[in-house]
Amino acid sequence: MVYSPFRNFGRFVLAACAVSLGVASLGAQTPSTAAPVGVNPSRVDVFTGFSYFGAHGQLKPAGINYSSIDLGAIGSGAYYFNKYFGGEAIFTAHPDGHNDGLYTVGAGPIFRAPMQNFTLFAHGLAGAAKLGGPNSSNPFIYHNPYQWGPALTAGGGMDYDLPFWNHRFGFRLFQADYRYIHANYGPYTAPPTTGQMGGRANLSGVELSTGIVTHFGHIIPPPPVTYTCSVSPATAFPGDPLTVTGTASNLNPKKTATYTWTSDGGTVSGTTNTATIDTKNLNAGSYTVKGHVSEGAKPGEMADCSAPFTIKAYEPPTVSCSANPSTVAPGDSATITANGASPQNRPLTYSYSSTAGSVTGSTSTATLNTTGAAPGTITVTANVVDDKGQSASCTTTVTVVAPPPPPAPTTSTLCSINFERDKRRPARVDNEAKACLDDVALNLQRSSDAKLAIVGNASSSEKAGSKLAAARAVNTKAYLVSEKGVDASRISVYTGSQDGKTAASTLIPTGATLDSTGLTVVDESAVKVQPRTAPRRTRRK
Repeated sequence: MVYSPFRNFGRFVLAACAVSLGVASLGAQTPSTAAPVGVNPSRVDVFTGFSYFGAHGQLKPAGINYSSIDLGAIGSGAYYFNKYFGGEAIFTAHPDGHNDGLYTVGAGPIFRAPMQNFTLFAHGLAGAAKLGGPNSSNPFIYHNPYQWGPALTAGGGMDYDLPFWNHRFGFRLFQADYRYIHANYGPYTAPPTTGQMGGRANLSGVELSTGIVTHFGHIIPPPPVTYTCSVSPATAFPGDPLTVTGTASNLNPKKTATYTWTSDGGTVSGTTNTATIDTKNLNAGSYTVKGHVSEGAKPGEMADCSAPFTIKAYEPPTVSCSANPSTVAPGDSATITANGASPQNRPLTYSYSSTAGSVTGSTSTATLNTTGAAPGTITVTANVVDDKGQSASCTTTVTVVAPPPPPAPTTSTLCSINFERDKRRPARVDNEAKACLDDVALNLQRSSDAKLAIVGNASSSEKAGSKLAAARAVNTKAYLVSEKGVDASRISVYTGSQDGKTAASTLIPTGATLDSTGLTVVDESAVKVQPRTAPRRTRRK
């Protein structure tokens, strides 16, 4: 039984939570005009508040429904191992004083997604529930006393961090959980019993909560001290002075840091973040200097660094080469540049050689002449020698590129003639086709080594289409051979798949290939040439 003032209160709480979620989402999506601040979530959260439980289930086999409980309290504590994951313990109390009642305890993992001002969370809990009831309208049935049973909970919600008191408190906009409870009241006794009736209850429902969250501690500790160091210059000759510099970060300005230095070569002098290394007695090789900074004995209050340096013997010269341009045509020239350097600034002498062509020059630049060189790669070698006889060399390449070959010849489409006009002789070459074929003959005369392909086509409505297409191609060829004097061996005839009463001409230069897709070679011996002029009619006597 539920008091009438609290009817539909659960629906009101659910609607309020939905509105809170919408408002919070809009607030989270609105860009902030303030400078961005990194999120450092709390280590421990303690939540206390109001809770509503919407019960769904009944006592079996009596079939008595449990009622929802509008009044309830909830409290939980969560400890977070990192920014996103922790463990949570929770307690809820839903007594209503009218036989239906529920108390739960549980624990389990909790996951959160901290954002600026808002935090989303989800949890899963396992524990126990103390369930009593349910009510019955039958006056002979007495409710079951409270009985402990297993309980499972899964859900989540959203918190809003209040801006005052250094964000110590937050408001839980909503917490929505699904809860499952099982209780066994013992053997069932059918009515009209006036005492405990027994039975089993599998109860599920939605629990909605809101309240205040108190934050303790922070996940992110103060950053530890870090220390890096470097030697300048990192490479030197014996006797050259070296300076090592250390850079410490995250030092506490209220404390005094101490610095110490050691090295596996030479003598280091200095008690601050900079020191000098004496190298006069060092042999050529690699060494390491180490630094230590400390502002206390706790972890994170001290750090070490190391930096390598190299002592080298007096060195021979070095040289690097380049060619400009690196690709030339036969007979062109390229400039060779050799950048020589002596670590001890000794004078250098330059000389050059090449695998082809000729190269001239005795300074840091020379000229490669490719006259007479075959296409390919020419390697140019530059040599430098100092006054102590120590030498170095480098190579660069110049590519002689042959002129590109002429483009491959391609076929060209000439004019087409139409056979639509003479209905009685649909394959005859009429006078109107002469202009087109005369132009074709002229093209063949200009390209004496070219050949010609004539493709005859027929309309899809013609019954003897393939024969007409072949006749059109053969008659067209006959005109060019007999009337224009074109060598018959230069002309090939085909039938095509184009829908139309035409004969198309394609010029095929030497080296070009006709695309014969969809073409069929005509057997000219099987096609009789049709005269271009009409036969004369004989008079009747």
